Amino acid sequence: MEAVILCGGKGMRMNKGIGNVPKPLSDINGKPIIWHIMNRFSQYGIRDFLLPLGYKGDEIREYFNTYYINHLDYKLSMSDNHIEYLDEFKNNWNITFVDTGIDTQTGARIKMIEKYVTGDTFFVTYGDGIGDIDIDKLLEYHIKMDRFATVTGVYYQSQYGILTVKNGVATAYKEKPLLNLTINAGFFVFNKSVFQYLTDDKRCALESTLLKKLTAIDELAVYKHDGFWMGIDTYKDLLNARQNAFRLEK
Repeated sequence: MEAVILCGGKGMRMNKGIGNVPKPLSDINGKPIIWHIMNRFSQYGIRDFLLPLGYKGDEIREYFNTYYINHLDYKLSMSDNHIEYLDEFKNNWNITFVDTGIDTQTGARIKMIEKYVTGDTFFVTYGDGIGDIDIDKLLEYHIKMDRFATVTGVYYQSQYGILTVKNGVATAYKEKPLLNLTINAGFFVFNKSVFQYLTDDKRCALESTLLKKLTAIDELAVYKHDGFWMGIDTYKDLLNARQNAFRLEK
């Protein structure tokens, strides 16, 4: 099975902290966000990845194209420019890079990689969300529910303290509570049948196009995840991710 990682967005809210680096390459303890996502999948045997590229896609290509030289010990023979790698590359990944345009929305990016999906089922996730999702259980749940698609849902945690007020007086206070709201955490499983609900129109968004359509026809299952997950939208989120990266190990 392939895992599609949506990594073409601009991520403008991160710019103050990371400069012009594309968000999926933002560093978490020596490795970029996208590496941590791919590593999570590979812990469950998923080693084939499709990357729909957009904003600064050349930098994402360059990161992986030069991975060996930048991350492994090696010996260079100056006489014939021969390189002998001294370390073993543990992550035997196969990566397909697809240029899907700078301003293309998420749904159109997925539609544009359709011809590279080889099986009847594939994973999709965002290039800025990390978590300790059990990929095997997610797939098992998708098969059990027998729907066109499954999305991972997590409870929303408020960024603020919540007050309960009666007659102008606080009767209760909860600091950043988990709310009884389920939000989209990415980490989808899709059947190939979802492609019929997508177009390559650049305005086609995964969320407002595909997910709404599937919900309307009772074809979107929700896998509840109560472990660690976070979306990395701001530089503050990135700092938090660095403190919690240890949770991503199986």
